[in-house]
Amino acid sequence: MERCVVEDHAGRSVRDAVGEVLTARATVDEHGTVTGWSEGAERLLGYTPAQVLGRPARSLLAEEPLAGELPPLSELPRWHGALALRHRSGHRVEARVLAHHRMPEGGAAEARSWILVSAVAGTEAGSESVSEAEADAVDQADADAVAVAVAVAEAEAEAGRHHDDAALVRRGFFDSPCCAISVYDTDLRFRRSSRYGQVALGLSDEDVRGLRLADVVDDPVSEKVEQLMRLALETGEPQYLENHARAPGETREHAWSIHLYRLQDPDGRVLGVASAGHDMTEQYWARKRLQLIAEATARIGGTLDVTRTAQELTDVVVPELADFVSVDLLTSLDNLPDWPAEALTANGSLTLRRIAHRSVYPGSPEAVVAPGEVEEYPEGSPAVESVRSGRAVLYQMNEPAIIDWVAQHPVRSSRIRDFGFHSAITVPLSARGATLGIVVLARHRHPDPFQADDLVLAEELAARAAVCIDNARRYTRERRTAVTLQHSLLPQRLPEQSAVEVASRYLPAGARAGVGGDWFDVIPLSGARVALVVGDVVGHGIHASATMGRLRTAVRTLADIDLPPDELLTHLDDMVGRLAMEAEGAERPPGEGEGEIASDVGATCLYAVYDPVSRRCTLARAGHPLPVVVSPDGTVELLDVPTGPPLGLGGLPFEATETELPEGSLLALYTDGLIESRDRDLDYGLSRLGQALARPAASLDVLCDRVLADVLPQQPADDVALLVARTRALKSDRVAVWDVAPDPAAVANARKNALCQLESWGLTDASFVTELIVSELVTNAVRHAEPPIQLRLIHDQSLICEVSDASSTAPHMRRARTYDEGGRGLLLVAQLSRRWGTRQNGKGKTIWAEQSVDPG
Repeated sequence: MERCVVEDHAGRSVRDAVGEVLTARATVDEHGTVTGWSEGAERLLGYTPAQVLGRPARSLLAEEPLAGELPPLSELPRWHGALALRHRSGHRVEARVLAHHRMPEGGAAEARSWILVSAVAGTEAGSESVSEAEADAVDQADADAVAVAVAVAEAEAEAGRHHDDAALVRRGFFDSPCCAISVYDTDLRFRRSSRYGQVALGLSDEDVRGLRLADVVDDPVSEKVEQLMRLALETGEPQYLENHARAPGETREHAWSIHLYRLQDPDGRVLGVASAGHDMTEQYWARKRLQLIAEATARIGGTLDVTRTAQELTDVVVPELADFVSVDLLTSLDNLPDWPAEALTANGSLTLRRIAHRSVYPGSPEAVVAPGEVEEYPEGSPAVESVRSGRAVLYQMNEPAIIDWVAQHPVRSSRIRDFGFHSAITVPLSARGATLGIVVLARHRHPDPFQADDLVLAEELAARAAVCIDNARRYTRERRTAVTLQHSLLPQRLPEQSAVEVASRYLPAGARAGVGGDWFDVIPLSGARVALVVGDVVGHGIHASATMGRLRTAVRTLADIDLPPDELLTHLDDMVGRLAMEAEGAERPPGEGEGEIASDVGATCLYAVYDPVSRRCTLARAGHPLPVVVSPDGTVELLDVPTGPPLGLGGLPFEATETELPEGSLLALYTDGLIESRDRDLDYGLSRLGQALARPAASLDVLCDRVLADVLPQQPADDVALLVARTRALKSDRVAVWDVAPDPAAVANARKNALCQLESWGLTDASFVTELIVSELVTNAVRHAEPPIQLRLIHDQSLICEVSDASSTAPHMRRARTYDEGGRGLLLVAQLSRRWGTRQNGKGKTIWAEQSVDPG
């Protein structure tokens, strides 16, 4: 890889500034062939590039190294030592050589090479490549280095201090145990280093004297340091930088704090530049660990989803702490029990399900187990030992116990070998005294093995993640319970009736909001009518779902006695008020805040009744969004239903409105979660709803799906209930009406009219029962009610017989005594009909009875 050339502030490259000719540099490929040759190399050995490129590097040696003198170079990142080279003129040149083994990441072996450097000025004085003037320059540079080291001592000696102070200063300079100090001449070449500086470089002063920092440290950061050296040398301003580099032969990267400053004698003569480096590795990694914990706190647990939480843990860990990480949970948690079962089985094994994993490589090719799959870990495996001890375990792949365990699994053994895994940590996921699973962290690309500090960090991250996973698990269980409860309280299927064609949708809110209390219902009423209901209970969770169930039951009960919409909402409002009063003094369960009261009880509701005979719809609402009507010609409008207060406020009236809906009209009832959102206004949601409803659809189910797709926010914050109904009309030939005179003699005429109508409808099989029902109901109206009296027969999915009068007194069925002459009429009607009842209207009441017949 070509080294970047850093430009200094004057526009010159650092290499030009320091004199490239003073360093002999050659490149040798993996086969030992010379592939690069610098001007300094030519000056050292006399060969031009044309004469040496392509030749074996071995031909430049004056003598072959003895067996054992050189280690296996292919395994070393760097080598240094003395070599006897042969000059072009034939004489021997002794040179100290520093060689860097460059191995491009992911590159083939053929792409590797060696970079060899040697200080030209450091060769023997008798060499033809070094002139007498250059030798004098070297001597002068050495003298300057000594002068730098004792400059302070000499200055103080001139002031009268003892000469031994100079030796004391030199020792203080060279023997510093914590500061890597190096002195460079004005050409930025090494002259002297403190003892700690030599240890940090892994080279002695003899090995590096005359070389540049970039020659010694094969890292791009050295170019930046040399640039700042030149700046300090020219301006006199001290420079500072922090860098991270790995010394050759070391596996751990070090963090350095480096000060660079110019050196000059008392007369102001510039002698060179010095660097003082402090190893801040421990502080650096401690800071990194704190940053990782802070990042984990911010990123893990952002959702209440078990899988997502586990994935968030892996995202934090890789690549900052590990090259590969996996999160596995006990299979006993699959069904979300209240409390996890014992982790280990009777035979000491551990069965885990992979929830998430992540790698530094795309697709996690190291993984043996895919997400969702189950793996059993036997007795003695790291996972089992970690769960049994309840602590994190750090181990190396070359440990005998690990080797024996891996040998039992050929695929795992192959992955460890292929990717070069060398170190791993297993951490149990434990929360609230229960073991949930295991986290495994491994390193293969990162050269450093895990340390004790990494073990502590892994435990901290796993502990935080375990609490979040347990919270998500508990929430998922409670949400599943609430969803199950809510679905059981909603209509499992819509009832059959002929008044309207209906379709519905219900969508629970996202995990963060929780299950709400939205509901809908379709209730068949007497007289072939139908009630359409949509409601929304305040709040979320099981409490809201339970309240919804109670309200839905109450609505069906009130609808069964045929209360008008406004009166029904009044009764429902009273009920919600009573529920709120019951909840006010209810304390939460122990451990959930002593003395706190339950959340408020409240709801909104829209109740509509449609009559297919008159094609009229009566509606009332309690704090609910307005319904939308689409006429057969495609016109969209919001029905102007008077606003009523939400249920539970009490003391305020509700008002109903009546409107005619032509056959084929579309009526849409919905909850506010469909149209309301934090990032858009209500009018926009209503506009989108109207547009979606106006477009033709193949069916109402298709229309519902389109409405949800077009109108619903991308991430709904609330439940959504949608009920769409297309109106039908009952044809006039299916309805027969007669006025009945308030005379007992009119009963026979009523029976006759009813029998004739049944014959025209082809329902002669129902004649006997119908004759009895008509006779009893008309007789009761004539005897006990007030005129006008009216008889109506409706042939729908059932045969309905209705008798209306002007009296508001409702009849009651009673048990007649043995010798009573009357009192058996309603009992007879109840026995002969499928169902019967009474409803009030503005002019009196209607008594009705239904029979099951062939709809024809």
